[in-house]
Amino acid sequence: MAKKHISFTLNGAAVETLVEPRELLIHVLREELRQTGSHIGCETSHCGACTVDLNGKSVKSCTVLAVQADGGEVLTVEGLAQNGQLHPLQEGFMQEHGLQCGFCTPGMLMRSYRFLQENPKPTDDEVRMGMSGNLCRCTGYMNIVKAVQYAAKKIQTPGGK
Repeated sequence: MAKKHISFTLNGAAVETLVEPRELLIHVLREELRQTGSHIGCETSHCGACTVDLNGKSVKSCTVLAVQADGGEVLTVEGLAQNGQLHPLQEGFMQEHGLQCGFCTPGMLMRSYRFLQENPKPTDDEVRMGMSGNLCRCTGYMNIVKAVQYAAKKIQTPGGK
């Protein structure tokens, strides 16, 4: 099968690579571009461990073809921190103990990043609903909700980003 040349912005930097038309974005990110923060979990879009931001939307990169990112913009967990400063979500997950084993954390961070873009002042119930496509087998979600709320408050504070 002939490979296709694609280019897109990854975490703010232009990237180019050759992909097979049937190749999944998660595999290109991890294996070709060495962005291994996003995890491969269920490979059926149920768990959300592979969630990334593609063109301003949360997507499960285990069910998106890499060619669909051509010309687009992809943000992975590696792109959240800026200038050595943790993103408020990363800080929130640390401060509120929103992780245990850490396997789901990259996907949780990326989904909550987009969720807070969509709903900057959510209630706890809205956080739970907004994050419902991402599964965690360890935490029971209480601290994940607290972490997202921590970040929401910090982002709303002037100079909090």
